[in-house]
Amino acid sequence: MANMLNNVDLDKLSQTVETGRKDKSTLKKPVKLQGEWNLDPSRGYQFRTEMAFEKGKQVIEIDAPSFLGGSGNRLGPMGYCVAGMTSCFMGIFVNVASSQGIRLKKLSVSAECNVNFAKTFDVADEPIMEGIDFQVDVESDNADKSRLQQVLKMAEERCPAMYSMSHIIGVKAQLK
Repeated sequence: MANMLNNVDLDKLSQTVETGRKDKSTLKKPVKLQGEWNLDPSRGYQFRTEMAFEKGKQVIEIDAPSFLGGSGNRLGPMGYCVAGMTSCFMGIFVNVASSQGIRLKKLSVSAECNVNFAKTFDVADEPIMEGIDFQVDVESDNADKSRLQQVLKMAEERCPAMYSMSHIIGVKAQLK
């Protein structure tokens, strides 16, 4: 039976860390997608991708809100971005807490950000993102608020999505 805490398999987690200490290249994991812009408005979305994951594939259809020229029929790109960042942050929080033996009784999060489209529409040269605020509601029966605050700080420092949003990441876009 798996050694589970907070819905995290601690045996798998420690095996990943142990393997990574022996060979750091095992900790580099690719994320790839192939997508296509839909040119037929009757389908109700603008962009579609099928992404593979460990045990299958998932189709994701994205449609921009109407103010961006979409139909608003699906979650927009920034919604996926914020959801991805939030779930990554919470996953790292739970991994850190679980690795330290902290049993969580409750963990929920509210995330909020403002996206400024002034630069997108060439109206003004203002920052596109004003920041993302997370309100984390956490309860534990074996960790006090101070210890949970340390876990929160560690999660902020270790979260790949947070790192990607707070550091300049090299991006290339080129025509085929």
